[in-house]
Amino acid sequence: MRILCGLGAAVVVAVASPAATTAATVAAAPAAVAPEADLAYHGYLSMTGGRVDLRMTPQNHGPFGVVEATVRLRWSVPLADEQGLPAGCARTEVWTVMCRTGALSADGWGETITMAVRLRGAPSEVTLGIDTVWGGGAVDRNHHNDRQEVLVLDTGDTYVF
Repeated sequence: MRILCGLGAAVVVAVASPAATTAATVAAAPAAVAPEADLAYHGYLSMTGGRVDLRMTPQNHGPFGVVEATVRLRWSVPLADEQGLPAGCARTEVWTVMCRTGALSADGWGETITMAVRLRGAPSEVTLGIDTVWGGGAVDRNHHNDRQEVLVLDTGDTYVF
């Protein structure tokens, strides 16, 4: 009985061996690797009387370019109901705006995004969170420069990031 089971197992392995080899080859094949980009955002903010002025330029430190990316701007205070946002930007929540960056070449700068938003009421301070929500299919392993929080006081002073 042991011999038959042993032979049967050998036969099964021999028969299954080509399929197992094919499955193992497919499983071992490397997945397509996404290009890597390093997105960052630089600019400044100021606030007076519940109005926040923003000027921000996206940058890609490379090594690959991206056709398009999306940056999220999230205020800690709700935005007023009516906003005049620039082309390529859309309000997605009561406190959030998302903007397209346009193409960002490797080691290049994108077009500057400029906007003025009105906050509900007249808060004495607001925090703006800035982060990439889509990098055009590229992988960004350095999140120290594409995720920021900037505190802005209602003084009219300029805060650089």
